Amino acid sequence: QEQLVESGGGLVQAGGSLRLSCAASGRTFSSDALGWFRQAPGKERKFVAAVSRGGGRTSYEDTVKGRFAISRDNAKNTVFLQMNSLEPDDTAVYYCAAARGRTYYNTPTELFEYDRWGQGTQVTVSS
Repeated sequence: QEQLVESGGGLVQAGGSLRLSCAASGRTFSSDALGWFRQAPGKERKFVAAVSRGGGRTSYEDTVKGRFAISRDNAKNTVFLQMNSLEPDDTAVYYCAAARGRTYYNTPTELFEYDRWGQGTQVTVSS
């Protein structure tokens, strides 16, 4: 059974950093594009970052550009989200997701483009 499991969330003060990890089991995702989304209380799930199959191309939501960095280690079947200069507005549940059948440099940014999701990890940034 395929699973995506996030870890690394927690409580941090504004200006601090966290590194989220998402490990896949049951199937290799080296041929998938990977992404991170987040959902704040009472709001829709929104795109944060994506990385292409080979890791050579990335995309970011405007408010996280320059602060967050997505990367992947295909040998370990893991995708990461390094989050720096965190702000209270970054508080949300963060989800990793995988998208099959993408072209090599594709970085999908829409919810419907992803077909597998993790259970989420809470990130809380205090002011």
